[in-house]
Amino acid sequence: MSASLPPFPQSQEPTNEPVLLELTSNEGEPCLRADAARNRARLLEAAARLVAEYGAAGVTMEAVAVAASVGKGTVFRRFGDRTGLLMALLDHSAQQLQAAFLSGPPPLGPGAPPVERLRAFGRAVLRHSADHLELQLAAQPEPARRLSNPPQRFLTGHVTLLLRQALPDADCVLLAQSLMGYLDPALIHHLTKECGMPLERLESGWIDLVARVTRTELPV
Repeated sequence: MSASLPPFPQSQEPTNEPVLLELTSNEGEPCLRADAARNRARLLEAAARLVAEYGAAGVTMEAVAVAASVGKGTVFRRFGDRTGLLMALLDHSAQQLQAAFLSGPPPLGPGAPPVERLRAFGRAVLRHSADHLELQLAAQPEPARRLSNPPQRFLTGHVTLLLRQALPDADCVLLAQSLMGYLDPALIHHLTKECGMPLERLESGWIDLVARVTRTELPV
């Protein structure tokens, strides 16, 4: 990973900040008790240390249990499987990005025209993926769950909403899936690591794609 994960929260005290979605939580899951939340943060901190030292390949349920000095069963009960653990790590790193496009300043956040927000959204996701690409690739679920997992549905839903504002007569559900395909971590890895394309080229390509889909002029 080219960027470290942000610090894990040390408490669950209420604040006046906007409530962010828990992207990987199961629907209907009750709020964690304070001790359970601390244990979850402890496990994620151990996993983050393993990622920093060994890369995503070094994150196994057994290794996290040893690093956190807990039984392996505790890790499985909290995260389900390795994919769930890795997705929880990504969920934490994505909180800042999520806050930016839900309630941050425009053009990424509310207040800008929808096409401008789409442009800013794609650039932000590309940069976030570049910073966490190894972990994103390791955390991708199997094909049957890939497009239906909560983080993907959330991002796709945001793009769908912006498209409906910009193109009310279009099939925005299908268009959103097409746009999100451009932001797929596997494609970003292929283009940047295997084809040697700079991230700036991918950002320019996103701006061009948004202009063609929304039938708007390229920004000057």
